[in-house]
Amino acid sequence: MRRPYFFPLFAIPIAFLAAFAVMWLWNAILPGLTGVNEIGYWQSLGLLVLSRLLFGGMRGHHCGPPHMSHRRWEKLTPEEREKMRVSWRGCCDWKAEPPEADAK
Repeated sequence: MRRPYFFPLFAIPIAFLAAFAVMWLWNAILPGLTGVNEIGYWQSLGLLVLSRLLFGGMRGHHCGPPHMSHRRWEKLTPEEREKMRVSWRGCCDWKAEPPEADAK
């Protein structure tokens, strides 16, 4: 399902508000607890982006076979498998190989 076009109208302000929350929490707790310096707004926004990259991944840039389980791949007909391979060739430089079998 595609996100509506008005999604950025909600996501961007929420991200900016979250940066203020991170800045407020950091400055309220960490300097007194650990002695670290206070941070500014842009540093808190940078922390949010960094944590998203490190812990959240980059959802939305996902294509290719890793999302398909081996059981689901085995249930596809040869025509469906070939159709999937063709669609994978144009996406993220996948080699269009089937998913690995579960180790038993």
